[in-house]
Amino acid sequence: MRQNLGMGIVAGLDSSPDFTRIVVCDTDTGAVLRQGYAPHPLEGPDGGRPADVDPQAWLLSLGEAAGGGLLEGVQAIGVCAQEHALVPLDAQGATVRPALVGNHPRAQVAAADLVDALGGRQAWAQAVGCVPQAAQPVAKLRWLAKHEPEAALRTTLLMQAHDWLVWQLLGRPARRTTDRGGASGTGYWSAATGAYRPDLVELALGHQAMLPEVIGPAESAGTTPEGLVISAGTGATMAAAFGLGVMHGDVVVSLGASGSVAAVHHEALVDPSGTITALADATGMHLPVVHTANAVRALRGTAEMLGVPDLETLSDLALKSTPGAHGLVLLPYLEGERTPSLPHAAGTLTGLRRESMKPEHLARAAFEGMLCGLGDALDVLRGRGVEVRRVFLLGPAADLPAVRAVAPMLFGTQVVVVQPADYAAIGAARQATWALTGQLPQWQGPVAQVFEPGEELPVGQAVRQQYVTVREQAHPEAFAP
Repeated sequence: MRQNLGMGIVAGLDSSPDFTRIVVCDTDTGAVLRQGYAPHPLEGPDGGRPADVDPQAWLLSLGEAAGGGLLEGVQAIGVCAQEHALVPLDAQGATVRPALVGNHPRAQVAAADLVDALGGRQAWAQAVGCVPQAAQPVAKLRWLAKHEPEAALRTTLLMQAHDWLVWQLLGRPARRTTDRGGASGTGYWSAATGAYRPDLVELALGHQAMLPEVIGPAESAGTTPEGLVISAGTGATMAAAFGLGVMHGDVVVSLGASGSVAAVHHEALVDPSGTITALADATGMHLPVVHTANAVRALRGTAEMLGVPDLETLSDLALKSTPGAHGLVLLPYLEGERTPSLPHAAGTLTGLRRESMKPEHLARAAFEGMLCGLGDALDVLRGRGVEVRRVFLLGPAADLPAVRAVAPMLFGTQVVVVQPADYAAIGAARQATWALTGQLPQWQGPVAQVFEPGEELPVGQAVRQQYVTVREQAHPEAFAP
């Protein structure tokens, strides 16, 4: 057992789609001592995020973020990175093409082909705990085989972004590693069995390829010649959960344009419908995730419809209404929906009466609809035995007063809104401390505000029931067993 070194310093590196952020933390307390930042020198053809990225750009950004002696005295580094970024390498370890990143729709057909090729959604859920989506490496491999067969044939080694960065920091050793969290998002590793499915790699790519060794959360991937310990690394979602310090009974609800609900659980949940993605976390536990296609985009669409300038104004407007929005119910399926699986659905607004046709009621219905949709996702996990003691709300929209007022009553549990911080990078630093000392660091939790449903719980239950009734009328088979 390695001994606690005391008063050491470690670094956590978060390589996101847009930037690299590095935090340097005290090993005993987790306090952030200094930090660095650099954007990735990337831009897509339309000014947005590119779908293909030269991994060297990640290293350039890393070097810039670490400038000015940021890492001086650091004893260990943890790396987290954007998930699902596939880096195809040849036998010499050179990239055969730029990394395939993000959730580009070009792999949607490939994902659907893979579902059919293995015998359906249930077969995939049983095999690896998830159903292929366009973002996942397994679907990107299928796309590569179909559209760039020469590059596919030259591909002999598969890595993700954090795997590749760890490998580079260690000087490209013969041993190549990943962690359970990153591996669980590939579509060819099972969190339930803890094993790769090479047959699924072959199904997608057309031939076998070498895969990184999956190491434990406390293990070191290696040590640099200078004596710097490099931890296993992980995906950004797992690192953020670790940085937040979430435990059994905690759920993280992320409010982006789309939404996700992730819970710490003691076992992998095999879901024949594919609604639950069975990921692994960064501690040796499991992280079942349910996604929704619509979250903040429903608020933005409502703000545009009402002609209000921003979400803060929409929030103020919503709070002028009352729970239940005078009978207005918005099913926020503006981009179809993943949970429930209604890919071709449109949004539905019901309950229009003369007295309910006011801006504040529509604003309230938008917030309630968004949070009820996430409540449906939360109930999927509850229905599989996941304990929900408190919900962490993440994303800028969590700061909106209407979200803070409505979420506890609709989720029916304590809601925690944490102070904004670089939780993924902090989680990577915490993992580095674990690899350095051999002991899981018990750092102080994030600064947060806590909101209880209190006396509003029965009101929230009535609003949820109003929403469920409308959803069942509009889409009666949505959650059919």
